[in-house]
Amino acid sequence: MSSEILVLYYSRHGTTAELARQVCRGVESVSGASARLRCVPPVSTTIEATMDSVPDEGPPYASIEDLQECAGLALGSPTRFGNMAAPMKYFLDQTSVLWIKGSLVGKPAGVFTSSSSLHGGQESTLLSMMLPLFHHGMLILGLPYTDGQLSKTRSGGTPYGPSAFAPGAGPARLQAEEIALARVLGERLAKTALKLAETG
Repeated sequence: MSSEILVLYYSRHGTTAELARQVCRGVESVSGASARLRCVPPVSTTIEATMDSVPDEGPPYASIEDLQECAGLALGSPTRFGNMAAPMKYFLDQTSVLWIKGSLVGKPAGVFTSSSSLHGGQESTLLSMMLPLFHHGMLILGLPYTDGQLSKTRSGGTPYGPSAFAPGAGPARLQAEEIALARVLGERLAKTALKLAETG
């Protein structure tokens, strides 16, 4: 039995992308689970502009089929004024067909984020990403305080999901606690998906 967890993110400067890779490591630390890494393209500021269907670098762009096929979901976005970034919202707004069919009902999901200021709306961004997942009927997983890293972190990390503090432009080097918490989310999603598959 194998469970594939979709790790889906948008990243402008690379920090959220690095968190996504750490979530994947957590998923793949669980026997019988695998990670499918996907990203969403930026939203064009030019009306009717089109982009290549494959990014120049990094993982492929996500499709609705990726969501439909997954056994669980980790969703990541940088903060934008305390909310998820527009490209992620735009992608989620196109998932009505899955909502109508109930394709995501009962699947485990978690969220992660990064911000360029220490109190830059990380928790409200995580909560904003949970809302469409609740509408899809997903089972939301956070991070328990029984994991010691959550109480030790002096940068990113919340009970609502992993996060990273990335001051300045360009990707930040993740702190040890940020890495550990991202991996915990991936591991929890994988174990939960496998357990749900067993009980079927």
